[in-house]
Amino acid sequence: MNPLTTAVDVLLDRTVIPGYSRIGSSVRSRFWSPDPEPFDTGVDIVVTGGSSGLGAAAATELARLGARVHLVGRTAERLESSAQKVRGQVPDADVTIHEYDISDLDAVSRLVTALTTDLTRVHAVIHSAGVMPPERTLSAQGHESAFATHVLGPVALTVGLRPLFDAQSRVVFVSSGGMYPVPLQTTDVEFTEGTYSGLTAYARTKRMQVVVTEQLAQRFSEPDDAVVHSMHPGWAATPGVTDSIPAFGTVMKPILRTAKAGADTIVWLAASPEAVRSTGKFWHDRAVRPTHYPSWRKDSPSAREALWQSVVDATEI
Repeated sequence: MNPLTTAVDVLLDRTVIPGYSRIGSSVRSRFWSPDPEPFDTGVDIVVTGGSSGLGAAAATELARLGARVHLVGRTAERLESSAQKVRGQVPDADVTIHEYDISDLDAVSRLVTALTTDLTRVHAVIHSAGVMPPERTLSAQGHESAFATHVLGPVALTVGLRPLFDAQSRVVFVSSGGMYPVPLQTTDVEFTEGTYSGLTAYARTKRMQVVVTEQLAQRFSEPDDAVVHSMHPGWAATPGVTDSIPAFGTVMKPILRTAKAGADTIVWLAASPEAVRSTGKFWHDRAVRPTHYPSWRKDSPSAREALWQSVVDATEI
């Protein structure tokens, strides 16, 4: 980008409402990085949370680029419905469904076994599964459900699929701009203290996703390791917004992005050659973004280490 478009881009980001809404994607699409080309050969891409919202939208566009898409979700019926919608928009789409709950570490282990048995390579893993629990609930292993869904399961799946990655593979954590106001938890990663709030649990674990992205990127240092990125989609009209925070969805409805627009950077990171030129970055609208506002706010090293140790202890990676 030239200095003028860079200034416009930064201004959109700092002012939030235009940058996160359809205004931002509409303006930036005039000067952002080129669209990815269709895949030259068949590639396999795993999309969690593929039943609806951003996951389903990303799956559709990746299928359009020629990827074999593996939809992962908790309910076979919803997954099949999503797969049929993908095929309806992309008639020659190659879509497979996998009924596994990403918050259940035993289920993740079975998914890893199934994928490593059936596939020889995975081009990309998109971690799009998300929850915003109305009350504190626990996963099959007794972990707070947002933490299990957004952090533990995705990390376990990423590490489990490591043998199927190569230098062109990429892992994408779908985070949220809602992570900006919350600090990284130093001790209470399971949200056992204070009054539980699903919205707060969501924001906290979305902050954690950005941190574990950086931590995985540091640890994936072999030549054939995948790059690992996180991103936020802006404000899109998906069930995560319209159902989980209906008041916000109603007020912002005129300027919410479509699910396809929200998924654009997911698809770009999964398919563009530019994505493998770096690792451990946080993206929005095809550009790297700061992980903290204001810039002087940082996660303490002790908090980062405590988070990683919690993940290791829970997942036994």
